[in-house]
Amino acid sequence: MTALPEPGPEPRPEPGPETGARPEARQLQWLRRGLSQPGGKLPLFDEEGQRVDRALVRSCIDAGWAERWFHNPLKPDWVVCRLTEAGRLLLEVPAGGEGKGRKISASGDTPQA
Repeated sequence: MTALPEPGPEPRPEPGPETGARPEARQLQWLRRGLSQPGGKLPLFDEEGQRVDRALVRSCIDAGWAERWFHNPLKPDWVVCRLTEAGRLLLEVPAGGEGKGRKISASGDTPQA
């Protein structure tokens, strides 16, 4: 007789556009700043020199729009991130060229068809 595997936690659905996650204006603002950086690197500090809120970074990672890029041994509490393909699609600028994503305003609204 074969033992059945132990029931584990249910797999979480993949976050992002497929699950209907909608970005807030401040998330969009932070993600857009990665478009002009090499590799889509997202800033650690805002325009006023203040550190970007960890909750904002975590929410973008959880939604699949950003991913942790590398660990900084000098500042282990800093989360260095970059845009994912889902993040680029959200902002209508895929890594390879012309935009194909949904148009989302700064308020996070999608246009009505």
